[in-house]
Amino acid sequence: MRGCDKFCTYCVVPFTRGRERSSTLTSVVEEVRTLSERGFREVTLLGQNVNSYIDGENDFADLLAACAKVDEKLRIRFMTSHPQDFSDKLLYIISEHSNICNYIHLPVQAGSDRVLEEMKRTYTIEHYLGIIERARKIIPGVTFSTDIITGFPTETEEEHKMTLEVMAKVRYDGAFMFKYSPREGTPAFKMEDDIPEEVKSRRLTEIIDQQLQIAYEINQELIGTEDVVLIENLSKKSDQFYSGRTDSNKIVILPIGNDMKIGDLVKVKIYKASSATLFGDFIEIVDVYKRENAVETDLG
Repeated sequence: MRGCDKFCTYCVVPFTRGRERSSTLTSVVEEVRTLSERGFREVTLLGQNVNSYIDGENDFADLLAACAKVDEKLRIRFMTSHPQDFSDKLLYIISEHSNICNYIHLPVQAGSDRVLEEMKRTYTIEHYLGIIERARKIIPGVTFSTDIITGFPTETEEEHKMTLEVMAKVRYDGAFMFKYSPREGTPAFKMEDDIPEEVKSRRLTEIIDQQLQIAYEINQELIGTEDVVLIENLSKKSDQFYSGRTDSNKIVILPIGNDMKIGDLVKVKIYKASSATLFGDFIEIVDVYKRENAVETDLG
């Protein structure tokens, strides 16, 4: 899908790409089928807000399920989701299909409801954290990344700390973190950019430092565990190693050998980890990634 109808005050997308337009479910499924037949092993469904996808009576959860059924050996990812209309139906679809990656990019942008309202984000932190909580009940081992903007006009120091608090609660596996900068043509461009540059830089440093520490702690807990990696390419640092990715979107480096090739699914055992990268030893080549489905959960 293309375009966006949300009109966040800092974003130019609705003005540059227009209103939301969805491809038909049939056309997307056929494209996925063609890619599968050509030997591709992973497909990403893209949209400024995939949750707004609609084709007749079919919503994004229906599209995702239809794509997953094309080929159980083909991994399916998607981004980006808007928290306002992220449905429990979508969470259950992810849980039911092992080839839909258990990774969700869910931008929070700020930890203050007042700042979110100024951004016209149309959700509260309570609503956002509710999605995180339900996702973790429904999808085994789900991981999250996010987008954060610091130094939005009128953001106070206390509101900056609220963003850090949300990060500490959610414990994201990754984040895209930015200083606010005015974009001509957006409603926020008319606001006074009243946060000094040095304050924005200091706040961004605090956000990055906290995220790196959280990611490091999460990854350290994975040492000694086993996971399945899709081999994507040679390592950027050495042609003696492959670089792959788990379905939870973690980069894994492992030595070339054992008849592995790019495009293989490989079970590995993690022996080392940094904040951004896991290092694994080969166990075996596998045919299909199997993830244990979630148990029934009473969401209340």
